[in-house]
Amino acid sequence: MIKKIFVTGSAGFIGFSLAKFLLDNGYHVHGYDCMSDYYDVRLKHARHKILKGYENFSFTEDMLENQEVLDKTITNFKPEIIVHLAAQAGVRYSIEQPRVYLSSNITGTFNIIELAHKLKVNHLIIASSSSVYGANKNMPYHETDKAQTQLSIYAATKKATESIAHSYSNIWKLPITMLRFFTVYGPWGRPDMALFKFTKSIIQGKPIDIYNNGEMYRDFTYIDDIVKGIKALMSVPPKEEKNIDKNDSLSPVAPFRIVNIGNSNQVKLLDFVEALEIYIGKKAIRNYMPMQQGDVPATWANTDLLKKLTGYAPKTDVKDGIKKFVDWYISYYKTNK
Repeated sequence: MIKKIFVTGSAGFIGFSLAKFLLDNGYHVHGYDCMSDYYDVRLKHARHKILKGYENFSFTEDMLENQEVLDKTITNFKPEIIVHLAAQAGVRYSIEQPRVYLSSNITGTFNIIELAHKLKVNHLIIASSSSVYGANKNMPYHETDKAQTQLSIYAATKKATESIAHSYSNIWKLPITMLRFFTVYGPWGRPDMALFKFTKSIIQGKPIDIYNNGEMYRDFTYIDDIVKGIKALMSVPPKEEKNIDKNDSLSPVAPFRIVNIGNSNQVKLLDFVEALEIYIGKKAIRNYMPMQQGDVPATWANTDLLKKLTGYAPKTDVKDGIKKFVDWYISYYKTNK
């Protein structure tokens, strides 16, 4: 049984959640995170405090761009699988600080891919994003759809890493799975995401900004479903095949595959807000705004490939997920309704 997993971004939302799930299931996990101050570092330290309570957890704090430290850390740990979740996140922030994204998302990811090749790991899993679908209007999004029209620097860097990963997979026959996540939410989430910001503002009686005048739709995917999807895919490294199903994104020249992980359900943002109001017990002060640069009005995942490969399909109802988040938020911040 595979036991040693290297997880980048282990103090981040998805990285922490995955690491904890793996540790709960007996895996040895080495986390790697730079503890970026993109959002409240105290939340990252709180996540890591939980992970440090596990005997099978070890950790290195440094930048992915620090190739020497990264090389030494991974080489010493000797992981069988690398799950690369670290990245500079945020569509809107990428418009303000584009160079940060080039360094972290492209150079950092390249360093991980290079080391995965050097160590000949069994499987390299890399986080991409649903944002790579960009201006594509054919929904739900399939992994085999063309994705050439990214609308933000963030999305462009994620698409670039897919291309770099494919080239390495082709040249060195390195098994790589790229994961396109769809609007992840839940306990221990990111403060820059809508659910977190909306909850905080509603509780404090402050207005919430609702873009595109409320005509926004998202495939909200609960964190536990994301984690279970990643775990299921860990044991399904891509293999080269001659006869590839037309709905399979497996490369015709490399052990490389792209997989959507989403809830396969479009939810209108206003319905999302109404559910929040119910569980917080307070009405939101709504500030309707035009569409923001770099954003898309809707996302929606087809996850047939995930189910075909693993038998798993995300299933958390968005209202149940929102309630769990609100309960966590109030408990974590000791906030009274």
